[in-house]
Amino acid sequence: MNDTSKFPKKWETGQEKEKLTVTLATLLQILRSRKAVEYLERDLIISREVGDRAGEGIAYCNLGNAYYGLGDFQKALQYHERDLKIAKAIGDRAGERKAYGNLGCAYHSIGDFQKAIEYHERNLKISKEVGDRAGERNAYGNLGCAYNCLGDFQRGIEYHEQNLKISRELGDRAGERKAYTYGNLGNAYDNLGDFQKAIGYHERHLEISKEVGDRAGEGNAYAYGNLGNVFINLGDFQKAIEYHARHLKISKEVGDREGEGIAYGNLGNTYGSLGDFQKALQYHERHLKISKEMGDRAGEGKGYCNLGCAYNSLGDFQKAIEYHKRHLKISKEVGDRAGEGKAYGNLGNTYNSLGDFQKAIEYLQRNLKISKEVGNRAGEGKTYCNLGSAYDGLGYFQKAIEYHERGLKISKEVGDKAGEGRVYCNLGNAFRNLGDFEKAIEYHEQHLKISKEVGDRAGEGNAYCNLGNAHISFGDFQIAVHCYKNSLIAFDHIRGNLISNDEWKISLGSTYNDINLKLWGLQLKEGKVVEALLTADHGRAQALNDLLEFKYGLKGLSREIGTLSATTTDILSYLPSNTAFIGINEGEIVLWVNEKGKEIKTRGTQIDISVTTYFQSLLETVHEEIGVRADVNCEDRSLRNPSDKQLAEKRSSKPRSHSSSFETKSLQTFYNVVMDPIRDLLQSDELVIVPQGPLCLAPYAAFMDLESKFLCETFRIRLLPSLSSLQLIQNCPADWHSKTGALLVGDPWVQEVVYEGMTLEQLEWAEKEVEMIGKILQTEPIVGKQATKDEVLTRISSVALVHIAAHGKMETGEIALAPNTTRSSVNPAKEDYLLTMKDVLEAQIRARLVVLSCCHSARGEVKSEGVVGIARAFLGGGARSVLVSLWAIDDEATMQFMKVFYQQLVHGRSASEALNKAMKSMRESDRFNALKYWAPFVLIGDDVTLEFEGIQ
Repeated sequence: MNDTSKFPKKWETGQEKEKLTVTLATLLQILRSRKAVEYLERDLIISREVGDRAGEGIAYCNLGNAYYGLGDFQKALQYHERDLKIAKAIGDRAGERKAYGNLGCAYHSIGDFQKAIEYHERNLKISKEVGDRAGERNAYGNLGCAYNCLGDFQRGIEYHEQNLKISRELGDRAGERKAYTYGNLGNAYDNLGDFQKAIGYHERHLEISKEVGDRAGEGNAYAYGNLGNVFINLGDFQKAIEYHARHLKISKEVGDREGEGIAYGNLGNTYGSLGDFQKALQYHERHLKISKEMGDRAGEGKGYCNLGCAYNSLGDFQKAIEYHKRHLKISKEVGDRAGEGKAYGNLGNTYNSLGDFQKAIEYLQRNLKISKEVGNRAGEGKTYCNLGSAYDGLGYFQKAIEYHERGLKISKEVGDKAGEGRVYCNLGNAFRNLGDFEKAIEYHEQHLKISKEVGDRAGEGNAYCNLGNAHISFGDFQIAVHCYKNSLIAFDHIRGNLISNDEWKISLGSTYNDINLKLWGLQLKEGKVVEALLTADHGRAQALNDLLEFKYGLKGLSREIGTLSATTTDILSYLPSNTAFIGINEGEIVLWVNEKGKEIKTRGTQIDISVTTYFQSLLETVHEEIGVRADVNCEDRSLRNPSDKQLAEKRSSKPRSHSSSFETKSLQTFYNVVMDPIRDLLQSDELVIVPQGPLCLAPYAAFMDLESKFLCETFRIRLLPSLSSLQLIQNCPADWHSKTGALLVGDPWVQEVVYEGMTLEQLEWAEKEVEMIGKILQTEPIVGKQATKDEVLTRISSVALVHIAAHGKMETGEIALAPNTTRSSVNPAKEDYLLTMKDVLEAQIRARLVVLSCCHSARGEVKSEGVVGIARAFLGGGARSVLVSLWAIDDEATMQFMKVFYQQLVHGRSASEALNKAMKSMRESDRFNALKYWAPFVLIGDDVTLEFEGIQ
């Protein structure tokens, strides 16, 4: 606001008595407390009682500012109108000027930018008449902001330049900062798509803020925050998050709750751009919480708006609609017309996502109406584009094009270069749907040109992808391949900017995995078998490869490996001869096999429905048929909520046939679809599988051929996250992995732990298991209360072998250890006992083999990265290989399994050989020969052999 401390120079008798009251009111007003309103209303009453018209006007002004701070813009307008009326009545030109300024700011906040401009121009006129250069400067700044919001960025820049000119003439360095001139210029250039110029202005604002020692100025959204927003547009999310984090830190330091909320909102938007919507939701919830605490209704509305957008991106459209309607309700209550229009627009976009295009159009038309009413040309242009998308969804492609062209016209008028690029993208897609592929290519090329000009790498990647799609429709496969490769290069550049943040890379990889699929599908059609394999591998375990490169100090190797230029000879130099690489693409499963170490061959199987859905359903059937959740004493090693336990009990009570045909039907289907097409290409007794999607969780050892022979009877099996991962492991320094020492952990003390409302039980057989292994290895295990999280993390970095027998979390395989003793709590917090993926990734693990004798240790969320769970974390943390379980394992049966496994290891067999022998022993036993007891165990990574003379 223009004036938040407008007091008379002389105090009359009544006012003198209330001087302290007004001072307190000003302080409370700054804190945005409703208590401030009480004090100011008391000041108003006294001014009226003593007949102080000037004081009465001042009270109206301050009340208007207080309600403005609370987000109640309609009340703010009422009080500023009263202030203006009194200023005119008593001939107070300075007061009239300030009232016009405050009214302009209030109308700006409700989105009526034309009205805001009208009042700021009156403010400017009076400032010039009375020679108030500082007032003139402020008016120019406010006019610049209003024109920015209208999307007339060039005119906005002109006014901000006038503001800056006067500040320089006045020699007012603090005034330059206070007016946020450089920040506003940066925002204008950001909107124009001139990101480098925008960065220059935001850095200038930051520099001045530091020079005048204004910490709050450093932390506000016009410095670090706005720099962060520019880097989002540039696709450099790492830098964006760094700047928003600085904004947040300083806002907390100086007690700027509003700035803190804005920073949380910006962080939420950045994580949303990365595709990490869960983290985005967390930050938006914090922003919302602060807005509610401050009584900031407008901020609360923005919080709901951002949450709605995040839920829309997550695909939870009903929740998105709920939040957008809350935003709409608040916008109407506070008179925020721009917010109301935005809420209608977001509701329209959500209904677009739901496929309810008619409802989407209804909401978007309301958005359009408000945008026109308030003169928001930029908003009007965006709404035309959204309407175009809705009509595109209805199949009215010509109408869609008409709306996109209207949006394009406005984008050009207001100089919104980035927006212009987005419209070209939409027009290209619309013409492709119409079958006019030449026109589609023309528009996507214009989108690409603009993306390169403004440095938008994400836009560049999308433009290349769309060009690839259009050229495929045109039948020009060679150019399509070129476009998809360039698209991957652009997205790899973005990934490279994320430095070492694993979560961000996983999210980003999932967003452009479809490009890899399209590219290797085309390459196969052209008969380029090796190139297709390299492309398919390029999309696998990218974030894991970066972790391995960092852990092993192999700078740049993952990028080099990830290129698409290797030859057959290069691949065969490190690939085991019996390797089956699995690819899933639309209605087809494709397998690449290294035949006899001499040639890469492919085989494919067509599936009528979605391959992913098909295998997910088949896996569920496998679990039902072999009873992995039934009759297994597995509760002791599972971390799962009570409802899961009840489900297991319900299933275990169901009568079930134990016939061989019932138990193996789905496993034979798996064999027929996945293994039978390549059976003639597999020659040795080792089988290395690089799976994809739901096949990452398949029990390969139990696949059964038509002669009822299990796959593990023919091959010793292990899995790889990707070919590149294996190459990185093989290229690690020879002395990286430890050759001596073992860490055996069993039955950690968990009786104090309450997980998801369930008290955990001790693991009698888990303790016996590690004691048995300890005797074989002549190593003392740590059990019970000694097996704390801190103790495990302390020891885990110096041993060649890690074995943990404990509770495993059903969703991710994360492990429950004994709570740390550093906190005395009846109910330990999760961070005190749960060994998480993050903990493991941060540990300096040098183990050659990690054995996780816990339920579900192979589980996790299946993404393009592979299975994101505890097993991946151990590999990324530095382990050479990991033995894990696919489902809840039986306690006593597992001890017997591990006994054979370690006896084989001690006799010099490799991990895959020992695993195969242990499975054979279990199959031949009388008590534990059922599939559910021996089939869940999976070896992932390299096939290591341990030197047990040094293990003790």
